[in-house]
Amino acid sequence: MDVRLTAWVRGRVQGVGFRWWVRAKALELGLAGWALNLADGRVEVVAEGPRESCGVLLDLLSGGDTPGQVTGVIERWSDPKGTVVGFVER
Repeated sequence: MDVRLTAWVRGRVQGVGFRWWVRAKALELGLAGWALNLADGRVEVVAEGPRESCGVLLDLLSGGDTPGQVTGVIERWSDPKGTVVGFVER
C-alpha cells in the first residue's frame, strides 16, 4: 500500500549535503518526492511509495548517520497524491 510521508527535520541540516543524501536514500528505496530547505533552517522531506520503504527512510532520517546533525524529526502520514515522479532537491 502506497503512502505519503512528510517529515520535518531540524538540526544542522542545511549546507551540509543533507538534501542530496536524502535524495540518494529515497531513490535507493524506490520513493518519489522531494527534500526542501525551509526558511527556518529545517528540511522538509516528502516521500511517496510503499509504507515499508517510507518507514525505512524515516528511520534513516532520525538514525544519526546523516550529513550534519539531526536533532529532531516530526512526521505526518497521509494518502499519496501520486503527482510526483522521481526524487528531487528543491
